[in-house]
Amino acid sequence: MRTRTIPGLIATVLATAIGLTACGSAADDRSTAPQSAPAVADTGAATPSPSAPATPSPTARPSASTRPAPALPRPGNPKGRAAVPAEARAVDTTRPTRVIGTGTPASCTSEAVVAAVAKGGIITFSCGPAPVTITMRATAKIRNSTGPRIVLDGGGKVTLSGGGKRRILYMNTCDRAQGWTTSHCQDQDHPQLTVQNLTFADGNSTGEKAEGGGGGAIFVRGGRFKVVNSRFVRNRCDRTGPDLGGAAIRVLSQHKGLPVYVVNSTFGGAAGQGGSCANGGALSSIGVSWVVLNSVLSHNRAVGRGANPARSGTPGGGSGGAIYADGNRFTVTIAGSVVQDNRANEGGGAVFFVSNDRTGTMRIEGSTLRRNPSDGFETRGFPGIFFLGARNPTVTGSTLR
Repeated sequence: MRTRTIPGLIATVLATAIGLTACGSAADDRSTAPQSAPAVADTGAATPSPSAPATPSPTARPSASTRPAPALPRPGNPKGRAAVPAEARAVDTTRPTRVIGTGTPASCTSEAVVAAVAKGGIITFSCGPAPVTITMRATAKIRNSTGPRIVLDGGGKVTLSGGGKRRILYMNTCDRAQGWTTSHCQDQDHPQLTVQNLTFADGNSTGEKAEGGGGGAIFVRGGRFKVVNSRFVRNRCDRTGPDLGGAAIRVLSQHKGLPVYVVNSTFGGAAGQGGSCANGGALSSIGVSWVVLNSVLSHNRAVGRGANPARSGTPGGGSGGAIYADGNRFTVTIAGSVVQDNRANEGGGAVFFVSNDRTGTMRIEGSTLRRNPSDGFETRGFPGIFFLGARNPTVTGSTLR
């Protein structure tokens, strides 16, 4: 791969500060939910989940929004050896607050997911013994007043699909429509959202304008957020724009600047399975720190043109094939992970990192970054990475090529 280093003048322009929008309201979901009643069982925190799924009725058939899904390999990098801190591990869901479904695929509907997420708590699924795909007819939205913790656990058998039409999951502490619970919405410690043992497929936030758009599968602003043992495939967001991004996940602000943990998870994973967006074919953020542990990010693409700020005559975008991180003081750590076969039309085929005030830092530990072409520019000596921060990325026990 030919390495090109962006000229100093353009680098200075790229580092121009980018402001977040003020606290505001998200656009109403444009879909119409069907009239079937959701199957959500409120179990109470003291009620253990069933030891085995219920036996499906011989006459039950999956609804139009639920269908059998093929078994998938476990997500994440099986060779990853990065230590996972306690706060980044999966949440114990053996005593769920509520269960989606009653043991059959047909009982696990979009309506049930939307209802359960709005109520919050620890949420699990009972959809039968086989993997299922639930096609969302509306975006599941977290109510900020439902409680401090929301956990969505698919047990390794559930795929939530946007059907190529809509974003799958939304949390925004600054959206009055979801309840404004503090006077400092962009820096509050709740809700604390965990998604684990789930697959998010075919999410699409194209055309969403609230908070600048992005987040094809999941959009988060405020509170805390982590991803464990999950998979993201074929998600997308708008193809143009200098700063919007995150085909899989877009995050704006976290409580006290604490990081988003991504653990044992896969974004893409194979040809044709990756995400696509103007920037950040997998992950995107402004002013947010990331810790990516024992994960795989591959075959994702930043498809915009014109970089950020957008060059004259272009719509902008095209940076961060896998990860797009912008803002002032933040950090990115990639450990025990594989980042490969991603591509950026502009800068950072693997990672685009711009700390506007040059305080941000980046670490790569025990990881492999390879075959991540940057069609426009990257930082000399760091293949697949464009970096502006406090100092060059710290690289230990890793391969970059």
